[in-house]
Amino acid sequence: MDLLKISSQLDFKNKAITLFNEQYNNNSIYNNFCKLLKIQPNQIKELSHIPFLPIQFFKTHKITSNNKSISHLFKSSGTSGARSTNYVSDIKLYEHSYRKCFEFFYGPIKNFVFLGLLPSYLEQKNSSLVYMVNDFIKQSKYQESEFYLKNYKELHNTLIKLKKENKKTILFGVSYALIDFIEKFPVDINGFTVIETGGMKGKRKEITREELHSKLSLGFNVGNIHSEYGMTELFSQAYSFRNGIFKNPPWMKVLIRDINNPLSVSLKGKGAINFIDLANAGSCAFIASDDIGEVFNSSEYKISGRLSESDIRGCNLMFD
Repeated sequence: MDLLKISSQLDFKNKAITLFNEQYNNNSIYNNFCKLLKIQPNQIKELSHIPFLPIQFFKTHKITSNNKSISHLFKSSGTSGARSTNYVSDIKLYEHSYRKCFEFFYGPIKNFVFLGLLPSYLEQKNSSLVYMVNDFIKQSKYQESEFYLKNYKELHNTLIKLKKENKKTILFGVSYALIDFIEKFPVDINGFTVIETGGMKGKRKEITREELHSKLSLGFNVGNIHSEYGMTELFSQAYSFRNGIFKNPPWMKVLIRDINNPLSVSLKGKGAINFIDLANAGSCAFIASDDIGEVFNSSEYKISGRLSESDIRGCNLMFD
């Protein structure tokens, strides 16, 4: 069964419930979690009935749904404390997912120059984001594709050269590094795509996404700043093309949960964000994130912030 090939909403629902049953049987942590909630597979008739594993479990447990050997470890940035770990046994599935996701939204990977300004991720190692962008760089037909750390002048010169040559270019950058760059080297790259991956990573004061995009739009002279939304614990990504409204690939959905009652899950509205990512076949496809926002429909949503530490502790105490 190709979990990433979705023909309809019903097809997604059926594949999600099938995957739930598999992970209930094969993922001991998830199985225990479901049993604590007194939920059995025969009770699951709708997506909102599926239990969502709190994302904090990835910091304290090994979340796997098979007995295959681990080929890769991906770790979160760890700016908020302990680092989450994703134990990957099938790296080909991750590659298939992020490639198909990118091309679903942007077109063939090989047709772009990829520039990566991701210093904090490169320095910390074991980043799933760096793995993805590095793969894009390798697949690009342009030799200019590469990573940059703090060599801003070199990046500035490369951008000017690519603009003159009119090559389709995507600049992937962590938020604080993109702001650092334009403060030192503002540059007109109108027509290029700038994708921010979020996060000040403790390097700068946090600002709203609207403020961030306004600064970047001026500094790069581009109309809309794009965003990539991904996390260590998920194999798939969402992309935003304007106004911070994210769109999912067909094999990923978001639902909303009540902050005060995490077992109350809805298809849309405001609250904390739950993810169903069918590409997460090897770990857990049903994750309750710490992010809050608004879900407009099955594939569009906004992220507005994160749960407070007290909200996170309150939720996790239910399952200690």
